[in-house]
Amino acid sequence: MWGRADKGDLARRPMAATTPGTLVLSLWDKAQLMLWCANLLYALAAILLIYAVLFLMIHLPLFPLKHVEVKGDLQHVTYQQVSYIVTREFKGNFFTLDLAQVGRGFQKLPWVRNVSLRRQWPDTLEVTLEEHGVLARWSAGGLVNTRGELFEAATSSELPVLSGPEGSAREVAEQYDQFKTALAPLKLKPTSVTMSERRAWQVKLDNGLTLELGRDQTGARLSKFVRVYDATIARMPRFVTYVDLRYPNGFAVRFGAAETKPRVNS
Repeated sequence: MWGRADKGDLARRPMAATTPGTLVLSLWDKAQLMLWCANLLYALAAILLIYAVLFLMIHLPLFPLKHVEVKGDLQHVTYQQVSYIVTREFKGNFFTLDLAQVGRGFQKLPWVRNVSLRRQWPDTLEVTLEEHGVLARWSAGGLVNTRGELFEAATSSELPVLSGPEGSAREVAEQYDQFKTALAPLKLKPTSVTMSERRAWQVKLDNGLTLELGRDQTGARLSKFVRVYDATIARMPRFVTYVDLRYPNGFAVRFGAAETKPRVNS
């Protein structure tokens, strides 16, 4: 049971009586706790106010996108294609526009390799497009870009044809570049480069000649061909259609029809 308390004690310790024998301290006497609660309520009110303002800014018909700036060295992407993506994918205002969705829309255009989007205050979206730089056709279908990546697009340009096992497009494209550089002194260009399942290489040139390079030492074999071409193959009376460079000490040739005339590259 509680003991007695004189009037002086009660003055120093304000208490509220509830039931007989029970005393409760008044919380309103905790100044620090009251201050903390007040600050918490102010903070919550401020957060709710900011949220409400942002909600209204985003969802009300304010801050519309008025301009789309398209950048990049574009040779194949057309104004009509860009307009189609803008009409189809642009949903929302400056703040609510889903950039990822818009980016996927542009990425579906046949010649677009990469897209970068950036909001530019207050009403502009900046779109930077990177096109595929076409290198060749892939024999199984599609095109090969300068990075050795396959992509689907249509072109009427005359392009070399590359072929190889599945997943080998990058390697074949790299070899094509090397073969093209090696043949440059002869002013000959590869029109077809093929890597077989056994990783043997065959190159067809723009003068109608086919080179069999095999699997090993392809660079050395092609260099040897370039060195001796003017003194051997170019001087033969009949046009050579096929050269097998897989021999260690020479090469074998195959002639065309008797009436076939050599082709001269200018």
